[in-house]
Amino acid sequence: MTTAIGIADLGNCRAVHLNFPLGAPTEAAKKSPTEADLRAFAAIKRYQAWETGYSTQQKTRPQSIGYGLVDSPAGLAGWVIEKFQAWTDCDGHPENVLSRDELLDNLMLYWLPANGASAARLYWESFDQAFGKPDVRVDLPTACSIFHKEIVPMPRSWTEARYPNMIYWNEIDSGGHFAAFEQPGLFVQEIRAWLAALRTSSG
Repeated sequence: MTTAIGIADLGNCRAVHLNFPLGAPTEAAKKSPTEADLRAFAAIKRYQAWETGYSTQQKTRPQSIGYGLVDSPAGLAGWVIEKFQAWTDCDGHPENVLSRDELLDNLMLYWLPANGASAARLYWESFDQAFGKPDVRVDLPTACSIFHKEIVPMPRSWTEARYPNMIYWNEIDSGGHFAAFEQPGLFVQEIRAWLAALRTSSG
C-alpha cells in the first residue's frame, strides 16, 4: 500500500519507507547471480511452491473465505497464525518472537469487528492494480529496511528501477515480514535513521 501511495504522489507525501519493496530480478542477477540474488531466487521459489494459496484465494474468491473468517474463531486463528509461523523470524514457532497474548490481540482486531471478509477483499480490489506492475516507478525519496526473514529479501539492485530515488537502504539480520510487530525496537531505529537521511537529503 505504501508503494501505491508513492506512485499516486498526490502532493501530500514527502517520502516513503518500506520493509518489503517490490522489485524484479535484473539481467545481471539472472546471468551471474550474487549470493543475495540466489537467496532471493530461493525465497521466490519457496513462496510460489508453498505460500501463494492464501493470496490466490483472496484475490479471486475473497467472500468464500471471508464467511468462514467471520464465523469461526478457530478458522480465523488457523488462517492468520500460520502466516506468523511461516513469515516471522521465529525458528518454526511464532511464540518464539510473539507472546500468545500478542497473537490473540492480533486475532481480536479481526474477530471483534468481523472484518475478516473485508481484509480478504483487499487482494481482490488491489492485487493486480498499477502498483503491482514492475514498470511503474516511485519517484519520491525512498527508504528500505530489509529484515532477514522477509518473504523475499529483495536485493537492492532488484528495486532500484522502481525506486530510483533511494535515500536509505539497510539490511537487518533479524526480524521477518511483520517487522514492526516482531522487532518494534529495531523498527523504530530504522524509522529514525530514515528520517535522518531524509533531512540530510532535503538539505
